Amino acid sequence: MQPHTPTTNQTNHPPLICALFSPACYDHAVAQVRLIETHISWVLLTGEYAYKIKKPVNLGFLDFSTLALRRQACADEVRLNRRLAPELYLGVVAITGSPDMPKINGAPHVNGQAENNPTENKQREAIEYAVKMRQFSPDATLDHLDERGELGTVQIDLLAARLARFHLGECHSAPPDSPWGESDAIAQPVKDNFQLLATRLGDLAEIRRLEKLRNWSMAEHERLAPLMRERKRAGRIRECHGDLHLGNLAWVNGELQIFDCIEFSPALRWIDVISEVAFCFMDLLHRQHRDLATRFLNAWLEASGDYGGVALLRYYAVYRAMVRAKVAALRVGQGSDAEVSAYLQLAEQLAQDTPAQLWITHGLSGSGKTTLTQSLLEKRGMIRLRSDVERKRLSGIDALARSGGGINEGLYTQEASRRTYAYLAQLADGLLEAGWRVIVDAAFLERWQRDLLREIAQRREVQFRILDIQVDHATLRERVGLRAAQGEDASEADLRVLQHQIETAQPLDADELPDVTAVFGVDTPVGPCD
Repeated sequence: MQPHTPTTNQTNHPPLICALFSPACYDHAVAQVRLIETHISWVLLTGEYAYKIKKPVNLGFLDFSTLALRRQACADEVRLNRRLAPELYLGVVAITGSPDMPKINGAPHVNGQAENNPTENKQREAIEYAVKMRQFSPDATLDHLDERGELGTVQIDLLAARLARFHLGECHSAPPDSPWGESDAIAQPVKDNFQLLATRLGDLAEIRRLEKLRNWSMAEHERLAPLMRERKRAGRIRECHGDLHLGNLAWVNGELQIFDCIEFSPALRWIDVISEVAFCFMDLLHRQHRDLATRFLNAWLEASGDYGGVALLRYYAVYRAMVRAKVAALRVGQGSDAEVSAYLQLAEQLAQDTPAQLWITHGLSGSGKTTLTQSLLEKRGMIRLRSDVERKRLSGIDALARSGGGINEGLYTQEASRRTYAYLAQLADGLLEAGWRVIVDAAFLERWQRDLLREIAQRREVQFRILDIQVDHATLRERVGLRAAQGEDASEADLRVLQHQIETAQPLDADELPDVTAVFGVDTPVGPCD
C-alpha cells in the first residue's frame, strides 16, 4: 500500500465509503473513522481495526471489476500476507445491507443457501468485501521512520534475517513448467515500465536518459538470460512478497511487520528472490542510505548463502528504480518532477561499471576482523565473505551452532580449511566477475591461503589489498575468552585455538608487503587504498 495521510473527509467518495464513516456500521466500538486512499483501494481506520476495500477497477495488470473478483482478491491478500504478518491479517469480512446503510462484519449466505424471509435475505447479501486487519499507526512504516531519523541497523538486520528465512523455505518455488522466471516473463515488465515512462516524460534530456537505460537493460537481459534460466532450475524463483519497499514495512511495538504484498498479479509475485532483495536495496539507496543498503544486502547474503544472485542485482535494482519512477510519474501526471528525476539518476548510477576490488584480512582470532570488515563494507559498498560462516555452511551447520570440534578436529582439520578457503576463493571470483568490490573476512595466517586469493585478483586484474590487523596478545586473549563465553558469534575460536595460531602463523613475506595496509586495532581508519 502506498502510504497516504489519513483523512476524515467524507466528500468525493462513493456512497458506500461515505456511509462507512459512521461508527454504527461496525460490530465493535469506534470513536472515529479515518480513510487512506490509494489508486486501487480504500482503507478505513477505526482505531483497533482497519478495513481494506478494493476499488471496482480494471487496470489491465489487475482486475477488481466484479464483486466475485474482489472477494477472491481479498482472500488472496489474507492468505499471502499471513506468511509474513499473520498477526496483522485477521480475515475477509462481508459488508451487507445497502450502500447507504451498510453493515460491516455482516453474515452473507453460506454456500448459496437462502433464508425463508426475502427481506432478511436481501439484507444479508454481501454487497462488498473487505480485508480486516489489526490497525497500526500509518506513521509506523519505515519510510516515515526514515523521515524522522529513526531508521537504523536494528530494523535493517531484522528485515534481512526475516527475509532470508522466508526465501529459504517459507515460500514455494515455481514449478519447472510454469512461466514464472522464464527470461521473456522477466523482460516484459521491464519493457512495460520504459514504454509507460516514455509517454509521461516531457523533458528531452530525461527522454534521452530513459532511452539509454532501456538499451542498457535490454543488453543486460540478453547477457544474463542464461543465469536467469539457471536460477529457475535451482529453485530461486519463488512466490515472494513482490513489493518490498520501505512503505510496506512497519515497526510496531518493537517488532518488524512486512505487509501488503502483491496479491493481484502472480507474474509480479513469482520472481527471483534477488529481485525482491533489489527492491529494498534500491529504496535504501534512493533515500541516501548506502550504508544501510549494503548492510541489508550483506546480512541477507550471509543468511541465505545466495551469492550467485548478486550478478543479477544491478539489473533488478535498475528495474525496481524504474518501477518507482513509473509510480511517481503516474502520480504527477504529464511532464516530470524531482522524484522521477531522482529515480532516473539512481538507475544511471546503478548501471555504471565500478572498479572491482579484492581485499582480505590478516589477523589472529579476536583481532577485530569482523568489526573492521563490517565498517568497511558499509562505507565502501563491498560484499563480505566470512570464513567462520562459510565453513559451517559447507557442512550444513547453522552459523551460530557449535560444531563440538577442537583444533585439527571436525570443521577445523587441514582438509576442511582447504575446502573452506577454496570455497571463499570461488565465491570471490564470481563476485569479482559480476563487478563487485569484495572483502574476505578470514585469518589468512598461512601463505597458501593468501596466494589463493591473490592469484584470483591478478587473473581478474583488480586491486588486491591485505589488511594486516595488529593487536597485542593480551587484548586478543581477553576478547577471545569473552566471545567464547558468550557464544553469540559464528567463530568457535577459544584460547587454545588462539595459542595455536600464535605458534604456527606464517608472517607476511617481504614480497607481500606492497599490498599490505597495517591496521592497529579496529578503531584505526583505513584509507581509500584506491
